[in-house]
Amino acid sequence: MAQLSWAWYFFHFSLVGASIGLIWTVFEGDGDAVHASLAFGGIAFSASFCGISWLGDAFKKVGLKGKDISKKNKPELPETMGAVCAIVYLFCMILFLPFAFYEYFISTTSGGGNRDVAVELMEVETGRLLHRFPHDKLGEYLSAILSLQFMVLLGIGDDLFDIRWRHKLLLPAIASIPMLMVYYVDFGVTQVVVPTPLQPYLGQLVNLGWGYYVYMAAVAIFFPNSINILAGVNGIEVGQSVIIALMIILNDLLYIRIPSHPATHSHLFSLYFLLPFLGVSLALLHHNWFPSKVFVGDTYCYFAGMVFAVVGILGHFSKTLLLLFIPQIFNFLYSSPQLFRIIPCPRHRLPHFNAQTGLLEPSRTQFSKPPPFILQVGLKTLEKLGLIQLWTNAEGIPVEASNLTILNLWLVIWGPMREDKLTIGIMALQLFSGLAGLLVRHKLALLVFSQDNLPMPLAS
Repeated sequence: MAQLSWAWYFFHFSLVGASIGLIWTVFEGDGDAVHASLAFGGIAFSASFCGISWLGDAFKKVGLKGKDISKKNKPELPETMGAVCAIVYLFCMILFLPFAFYEYFISTTSGGGNRDVAVELMEVETGRLLHRFPHDKLGEYLSAILSLQFMVLLGIGDDLFDIRWRHKLLLPAIASIPMLMVYYVDFGVTQVVVPTPLQPYLGQLVNLGWGYYVYMAAVAIFFPNSINILAGVNGIEVGQSVIIALMIILNDLLYIRIPSHPATHSHLFSLYFLLPFLGVSLALLHHNWFPSKVFVGDTYCYFAGMVFAVVGILGHFSKTLLLLFIPQIFNFLYSSPQLFRIIPCPRHRLPHFNAQTGLLEPSRTQFSKPPPFILQVGLKTLEKLGLIQLWTNAEGIPVEASNLTILNLWLVIWGPMREDKLTIGIMALQLFSGLAGLLVRHKLALLVFSQDNLPMPLAS
């Protein structure tokens, strides 16, 4: 990989210096934990950016490499670079831990951020303020880090040993056990609000009991795997994750701006985890953008998805988060006939690169034998709707079909295009659907619910 220029060195030294200065300001009592999280995000960006640049060749030497088959010369690139970002992120989150609870070691009397009375650490250790410390929040924070650590280990194992889909599908559910246990012990709410039209029949609330934990485990399974199956072109895995993170941050800010809102702490918790994540992801996106210099690997997909699962479940807005995953949900439903083997599913379904034109085209799956009549009718219906591309023999029987992924569908609808144009199109779709999801959550939801918890002093 290319070495960093002096301009990049100057930029990173400046960014890290400014971030350390901001952290020191928070330590001195002139800032809050959000400022510290933002500073750790800056450090995470520089550490990931430099780490990827320095370690790329080392990864290739130990066999962590792959060919970019969507390029004419098929360059060999270092793989699993998402592991570098994940490790940097975990270090930052551990170092940030004291700042997340720093306010509980300080007693303020005059307001305005002044530290008129500073409580010594010895007093805390003797138990004078022990009853005020939020042990439940500390448990949530530590369980989130534990789940993320386990997910990163599973992701690295998948990159090293290429675990089969049927084996790794439930791995995120295992990684989510620590945070689900903490949710059960410290929060334990399993009731959901019933839409207004159904309340005369079901009541205002319905208790799902253990079914709610099954739902949360399903969320933990879906988020990592949904990012992992919407992959295959430069920048797409990281790009969609960056857009989702920005949408969640926007949603967090909508709550935090309201003074004394009951959901403030939940959304601060979300910000603490997302700002450093955004830092490492932007660094990786720079290296993974077209033409890519590295591959992110499955580690990043699992890591990113679990970050979203953690903030959604422990931040108590997992249902809102689903509205930000509309492209991923559509991609899963659209891919289901292949995922469940109704239609032949090849090992890789990424778009086909046409070396003559330099453009990506829809990749194909082949039928080894004529599909059943009902399936033929379904395929031809999808073709008429413009949702699939078919190739038939002289008798009109389908012999090939475009693979059922949103990337191939985009190419079916808009025609062949360059790789970066495809990524930009999907990112634009992710951004538009995310903004639409927030609009639905905070405005259109009033059509089926009596009120929105954003302007009202109600629990999230």
